[in-house]
Amino acid sequence: MAKTKIAVLTGGGDAPGLNAVIYALTRACIRKFDCELIGYKFGYRGLYHNDFVPLTMETTTGILHKGGTILYSSNKDNLFDYLIEENGVMVKKDVSDFAIANMKKEGVDVLVVLGGDGTLTSARDFARKGVNVIGVPKTIDNDLGSTDQTFGFDSAVNIVTENLGRLHTTTESHHRVMVVEVMGRSAGWIALQSGIAGSADIILIPEIPYNLDKVVKKIKQRDARGKYFTIIVVTEGAKEAGGEAVVGKMVQDSPDPIRYGGIAAKIASDLEKYVEHEIRSCALGHIQRGGDTSAFDRVLSVRYGVAAAKLIAEGKFGNMVCLKDSQMSYVSLENVIGANKQVDPNGELVLAAKDLGISFGD
Repeated sequence: MAKTKIAVLTGGGDAPGLNAVIYALTRACIRKFDCELIGYKFGYRGLYHNDFVPLTMETTTGILHKGGTILYSSNKDNLFDYLIEENGVMVKKDVSDFAIANMKKEGVDVLVVLGGDGTLTSARDFARKGVNVIGVPKTIDNDLGSTDQTFGFDSAVNIVTENLGRLHTTTESHHRVMVVEVMGRSAGWIALQSGIAGSADIILIPEIPYNLDKVVKKIKQRDARGKYFTIIVVTEGAKEAGGEAVVGKMVQDSPDPIRYGGIAAKIASDLEKYVEHEIRSCALGHIQRGGDTSAFDRVLSVRYGVAAAKLIAEGKFGNMVCLKDSQMSYVSLENVIGANKQVDPNGELVLAAKDLGISFGD
């Protein structure tokens, strides 16, 4: 009897924990179910070009702690709307059947997709075409509503918190206002948790549009108390009340072309008119994605990988593994797309931060 052959790919932005999921999935599938595994390189692009590597006990040794992904990733390749050259002209076409033919050619029985909303949308669409698909949720933003927490989020929060500590000392030494821009797109989870852990004075998140006057008021209140410096943490997708989020650039060949960026610089410029401080802005950018995976995320990723292996063994295809009430579970891919999770402005964590004296500019 032929072994079950499993293909794995990682799509979208990289996140600490991807390698740990690959590590756990590979070992669980080989040790418990005697499967064969391959990994497509650069996400769906590798599936289109049939570019893959073997995933074995040997090829995945030593990757548990490493950030990034040994399979590489891409956030631009939607095979249902893929840019190809045809008669010398670049056009977008549905090449999903070509990708399915590649899997059949290699004898792939199951496709495991690690990704966020865009990547999992394609996973759902492949499942609709009869492919045996298992999804694994991935984003450092922690904004997928179908799971309680995504791997990579804890690592990102730890990285931001550490950098806030470094910025704190230089900001205090010069009596400056430091505006720190962090990732999260339209969800403020990273800013909220790292801001609390990193002793921020002001946290600005997309879910609570800020009033510049309230931000100024908080800075002047600190001055009056002899605290002549202020740390402001802001999510990249935050916006002023009545305003719009700051778009850094548009990437037209991406399924989600909007790239937020520049809100920290905008706030710094706006504040210079009203406060007597040197004001600096700092965008932490891809630092938040890099480095080793936190211990918490390593364990969470292992749980995701093993849970995905179990779904494969049970034949429960068309589903995504998820964390619900501290237990591993699963949900249909039909129900996960667009189910975004945002910070509750009246939630326990926001209220706790306000009780500490942290301002949200509202």
